[in-house]
Amino acid sequence: MSALWTADAMAAAMGAERQGPLPQSVPGLSIDTRIIQPGEAFFALEDVRDGHDFVEAALKAGGGLAVVAAGKRGMFPKDAPLLVVSNVLEALTALAREARARSNAKFIGVTGSVGKTGTKEALRLALSSDGETHASAASYNNHWGVPLSLARCPASARYAVLEMGMNHAGEIAPLTKLVRPHVAIITTVEPVHLEFFDSVEGIAYAKAGIFQGIEPGGAAVINRDNPHFARLQKQAKKADVARIVSFGENAKADARLMKFALQPESSTVQARILGADVTYKLGAPGRHVVWNSLAVLTAATLAGADLALAALALSNLQPPSGGRGERIALELPGGTATLIDESYNANPASMRAALALLGQAPVGPRGRRIAVLGEMLELGPQGAALHRGLAEPIVENLVDLVFCAGELYRELWEALPSERRGGYALTSAALEAEVLGALQAGDAVMIKGSLGSKMGPIVKALSRQFSSQGAGAAVSAQG
Repeated sequence: MSALWTADAMAAAMGAERQGPLPQSVPGLSIDTRIIQPGEAFFALEDVRDGHDFVEAALKAGGGLAVVAAGKRGMFPKDAPLLVVSNVLEALTALAREARARSNAKFIGVTGSVGKTGTKEALRLALSSDGETHASAASYNNHWGVPLSLARCPASARYAVLEMGMNHAGEIAPLTKLVRPHVAIITTVEPVHLEFFDSVEGIAYAKAGIFQGIEPGGAAVINRDNPHFARLQKQAKKADVARIVSFGENAKADARLMKFALQPESSTVQARILGADVTYKLGAPGRHVVWNSLAVLTAATLAGADLALAALALSNLQPPSGGRGERIALELPGGTATLIDESYNANPASMRAALALLGQAPVGPRGRRIAVLGEMLELGPQGAALHRGLAEPIVENLVDLVFCAGELYRELWEALPSERRGGYALTSAALEAEVLGALQAGDAVMIKGSLGSKMGPIVKALSRQFSSQGAGAAVSAQG
C-alpha cells in the first residue's frame, strides 16, 4: 500500500513530539479500531468517547502509530509508537491544512439541507472517470469529519470532493475555509434543524457560509428552483465569488433540465449544462437525484472534467447503502417484497423525496406501497405541522398503508383516511410487530425516520425474519 504521509511530514505539520519506534510512513488515517488497517495512524479524538481508551487496541490491531494528547501520554508504555500533540483535533486540523497546501487537486465542497451525501457520491463517480478522485467517507461532514477527510487526501489526487454539514449557525464557514474549494455546491435549502434556527431564511444564510472559503476565481453552484436562490446568490456576491452558476428547470438556469423520465430503478435525463446539450442515464431512481445530477455535472465541468465522460459514468450510480435508499429483497410466503431502507435520517424534504421513490416502486398483483415513518427531529415548534403536512405526498404518491411512530405523528395519523391507516405507536419498538405482521408478497415497503427515531431496528427485523439465501442482498438500482 502506498504511503499517504511520512511520519516526518505528519510530525512537522502537527508540531508533534515523537515517542517510540515510529514507522517511516503510514498508508492511511483512522479513528475506529474496528476498521483500522495495518500501518494506519490512529487519532485518539475525544468526541462522544475518548479515543485514548482505544489506542492500545488500535496498535494491537496493526496500527502503525497513534496521535495522542500530551496530557494522556502517561496512559501508554514508553516504547509505544506515538506522535504527541497538545490537542488531537487541532493536530488533525493542522494535518488537513497541510494536505490542502500540498495538493494540486481541484476541490469541490458540497452542502445543502438534503442530498449532500448522494451528490458527493455522484461526484466521486463522475470525476473518477476523468482522474484520481478523493471524497469524504460516509457522512464525515462535521468539525472532525471534514479535517479527517481532507487529511486523507492523497497528494496524487486530481479531484477532491468534501461534504460539509451543520445543525447550528456558523459551523460551515470554518470548514470551507479549511477546504478552500474551487467549486461549492448548495443542493437546496429546506426546513431542517429548525430547533436551532429562527427560520428557514436563517438556514439559508448559514448554508451560504460555504461561499466564504471559495478560492479566488472559483464558482458557486446554486439551485435556481429553490425559493432561497436570490438570497444565496446575494450572499455569494457578497463573498466575492467570481462565478455564480445556477441549476434547475428554470429557463434562466445555467444548467437546465430539459426533459426527464423516471423509472422505478433509474432515470433518463436531457439537460443543457453550461451551454452543452447532454443526454444521460442515472442508475439510481428519484426526482431529487435528477435535480442533483445537474449540480454534479455542472461542478465536474467547472472543475475541468470531461462532461461526456462524467455523464456516462452516472449510469453506474447506485443508492448509497446504510439506510440511504438501499433496496433489499425480502422472501415471503408466495413471493417477494421490496424493502427500501431510508432509515438513516429524515427531514421534511427528504421524507417527501422518499415517498416519491415509494410511489415509483413496482408492486406485485396484490402488492401495496407501505410507508413506515419515524419522527423527523430538530424541527422545533413547527414539528407537528410539518409531520401533518406529509398527508398530501402520501396521497399523491399512492401510498396504500402508513405506519408511524412518535407523538409528532398523531395529527398526521388522524388526518389519514381510515383505509390508509396501518398502525400508530409512540415508539418504533412498539410498532415493529405490526409492520412485520402486515407485510405480504408483492409489497414495497419504505422505512424512514430521523436517526433518533430508531427505525433501523425495524429494517433489521424485516431482513432477519424474511431472509433466505439471497435475502439481504441489495436489489440492483441499475436499469
